[in-house]
Amino acid sequence: MEERILELSGTIAEDSWFDDDVTPQLFKDELNAGSGDITVWINSPGGDCVAAAQIYNMLAGYKGKVTVKIDGIAASAASVIAMAGDTVLVSPVSMLMIHNPATIAWGDHAEMQKAMDMLSEVKESIINAYVLKTGLSRPKLSHLMDAETWMDANKAVELGFADEIMTRAKAEPEKEPEEGEGDTDGEEEEKKFPPAPSSMLFSRRAADNALLNKVIAKYGEEKPRAGIGEQAKIPAPGEKGTPKTETGRSVDALMERLNLLKR
Repeated sequence: MEERILELSGTIAEDSWFDDDVTPQLFKDELNAGSGDITVWINSPGGDCVAAAQIYNMLAGYKGKVTVKIDGIAASAASVIAMAGDTVLVSPVSMLMIHNPATIAWGDHAEMQKAMDMLSEVKESIINAYVLKTGLSRPKLSHLMDAETWMDANKAVELGFADEIMTRAKAEPEKEPEEGEGDTDGEEEEKKFPPAPSSMLFSRRAADNALLNKVIAKYGEEKPRAGIGEQAKIPAPGEKGTPKTETGRSVDALMERLNLLKR
């Protein structure tokens, strides 16, 4: 039986509001339209975590073999769905991102606490899927989610979120040269010890902290403001001993500008 191909492309939602939304019901209809092994191509920025959990369970309980191929991005809730594959392949130019779940809440402190407790439980359920696939510890995965971690293909394989990197079908090997023709020592050495692929992991929190450390290193910590008694001791302008006017900008001012750039 020929392997079926399903595509999960677009935002994951409980209900469809736009043409590119992927809902559990739409995915279920397509999944149950046939039988046999399937390949699920994923290119999604994520979306509703509950809807993603339903799709994850559909794939995890599917009777045939499930191969997941990430050809663009599998971020947020989409990364959870990818973990349901028996085999997860990533394009060499694809990205995978994991982070903490988020929501919008309104009300008093009790309602805010309920929202926080709910998000904590949702995070634990997401970690369950990551643990089953990667084998990483829960504290390690929690830290990666806290930092909003972006992974390239090599890093995704290294951490266990994917099994292999997709490659093009190799052409037939050329006929080996006759004895004495050319120097094959270097080629043989390269086959035995291929260069290790580089991997990339980006943490938004680490990037913010690195930038803040550079700002503090260049401009120094902001000096505390003088109290009322200390202000009385400061000479008036023009008097002997008038302190020099501070130049540059405070760390708070620089951070305020940085936050404006992020918006």
